[in-house]
Amino acid sequence: MNLLHTVDILIIALYLITIIVIGLVLRKKAQRSKDDYLLGGKSIPWYMLGLSNASGMFDISGTIWLVTLMFVYGIKSAWIPWLWPVFNQIFLMVYLSKWLRRSNATTGAEWIGTRFGFGKGAKLSHIIVVVFALVVCLGYLAYGFIGLGKFVEIFMPWEFVSNYIPFDIPLEYVPHFYGTIFTLFAVFYSLLGGMSGIVWADVVQFTIMTIAALVIGYLGWQAVGASNLNVPDGWMNPFIGELSMDWTEIIPEVNQKIKDDGFGIFSIFLFMMLFKGVLVSVAGPAPTYDMQKILSTKSPAEASKMSGFVSVILMPIRYLMIAGFAALALIYYEKLDLLNAAGNIDFELILPTAIKTFVPVGLLGLLLAGLIAAFMSTFAGTLNAAQAYLVNDIYLKYVKPDAKTNQVKNMNYLTGLVVVIISIVLGFFAEDVNSVLNIIVSVLYGSYVGANILKWHWWRFNGEGFFWGMVAGLIAAYFAPMLFPDTNELYLFPILLVVSLIGSIVGTYSAPPTEEAVLKTFYKNVRPWGFWKPINDKLVAEDPNFKKNKDFGRDMFNVVVGIVAQTVLVILPMYIIFRQSMPIYISLAILVVSVLLLKKYWWNKLEEKLD
Repeated sequence: MNLLHTVDILIIALYLITIIVIGLVLRKKAQRSKDDYLLGGKSIPWYMLGLSNASGMFDISGTIWLVTLMFVYGIKSAWIPWLWPVFNQIFLMVYLSKWLRRSNATTGAEWIGTRFGFGKGAKLSHIIVVVFALVVCLGYLAYGFIGLGKFVEIFMPWEFVSNYIPFDIPLEYVPHFYGTIFTLFAVFYSLLGGMSGIVWADVVQFTIMTIAALVIGYLGWQAVGASNLNVPDGWMNPFIGELSMDWTEIIPEVNQKIKDDGFGIFSIFLFMMLFKGVLVSVAGPAPTYDMQKILSTKSPAEASKMSGFVSVILMPIRYLMIAGFAALALIYYEKLDLLNAAGNIDFELILPTAIKTFVPVGLLGLLLAGLIAAFMSTFAGTLNAAQAYLVNDIYLKYVKPDAKTNQVKNMNYLTGLVVVIISIVLGFFAEDVNSVLNIIVSVLYGSYVGANILKWHWWRFNGEGFFWGMVAGLIAAYFAPMLFPDTNELYLFPILLVVSLIGSIVGTYSAPPTEEAVLKTFYKNVRPWGFWKPINDKLVAEDPNFKKNKDFGRDMFNVVVGIVAQTVLVILPMYIIFRQSMPIYISLAILVVSVLLLKKYWWNKLEEKLD
């Protein structure tokens, strides 16, 4: 039995008390107006929003997955998060955050009105975006707290905790009990403090995680120096070889893990990740907490700075922890108990088992507080996004457009509680709805890319095109896995993209163009590059001094440099922990050149005016 020391319990309790105080202190500020509650009054500094956004991405399940990937694939594991794609933050940093913030919208669904107006097509588009956002939010909320519950259960065994609980709980629902308890804390500060409360709680969380990451990284670095590291050929090289490394002479069970992952030939896999990742990134952020943080910034320039700061603050800190745990697990593998309940080796137990085995008293409480806080950060940000769509895009748009501040405040509280209750109920029936929600979420994401690329870059694209593009992608995403059951979803992406684009184009020409006044206002305010010549010509005719956005080449150059810099920030901590001197010097040189280029061609240009 692994019980937490009193010191660790006190540290976790201190953290929970701190976030309650944050919620109470920021309650009055959040109640001033709708924008104060949902967007922090657009007055929060960009670096705090960036830190908050990074905190929301420092989640438990993702960290477990990344530690497992590094243990198995080594430095090459730096490429696999391109599946998400992790470099979408670079596209946001360079230009998309700036474009999005110029709209002055409160949510992604409200943004639809700035692009397509308020006709039939715009209403259809508005509805499908709201549905998309709410389903994704509910999916994240329902399964996030179950993952947290299972994690906490490892360190707080029920046979011990049950002595202090005046009621019995079936063992299969113990993770749900833990998840619900910590969910209630997240609900408290996010409902009371709104976006400001979320950001300040995230600052506390990231501070905790930074301390823990530095210590874990040091322990891993020290272990590598004191022991002989035994890894397969190519483990230390991010470029040469395939993902299917041979672990036969070291840990034979890893070979089965590699086979089950099914990533295939490395070069083809990497190309497909890049192809999909670039298109997903160009489409812009999904309407969840990431978009809400962008819309909460003070200005378009600060929106870009915020998105860039996410990579700078998140990657080195997170990967120090990941590489530290991977090093400890590799060197002391024999000490780890990776058997699951069925008696099989489960490499996803590396992180929690390594925490139990190697983290000392005091730091254990700090690390657990940080990981619990990471869950609550993601939960609170997602809850805030769900509230924004329910209040701003349903209640204020269709139910009570003239609602007073007090009514909006009460509706924020009510919708927040309803969303949380639904997510907890879904979580309790997770075994029954897991496959359904997974299908819905993956289907909606599959339908998202084509239409959302065109909305930025093609003037003729209208609300009907957006709606039918997403519907066509949805149908394709539903049937494609049935037609190709043994194919990795990554390789199905081109099919979904083509079908979605066909639906978008057919839908677009089935209806008249968006009203000219709407297009001119959008193009003048947001200033996207792309196929906008007819609208640009009309604006130049009205105002000969009007200048179109000619920054496509510079933006793409900055994207490439930014992705290089971000990748170095991932790989550099790995090389530091594993004491690879020459790769460290090469990485630092590449990073310095990248930073200088971004300073000259991105940062110095952020405040430039187009007219």
